[in-house]
Amino acid sequence: MTCRRQAKSPEYAVSDEAAAYIADALMEIALQFEATHFAQIRRHYQSITPTRDNDPSQLDLFGKHPPF
Repeated sequence: MTCRRQAKSPEYAVSDEAAAYIADALMEIALQFEATHFAQIRRHYQSITPTRDNDPSQLDLFGKHPPF
């Protein structure tokens, strides 16, 4: 038989309004950070993206799309 715990409210519980303000502030910080460091973030993701293998036996499922 499994023991069940009573649901407890966290010690850091905040009001709905405070939670919304905190979320807005954190999102603003994240957006400012991303705007400031965009080039570095992009370089990092490009460095960890695997390069395309030009194996002729591999089928090209996507090919070149016609321009719009």
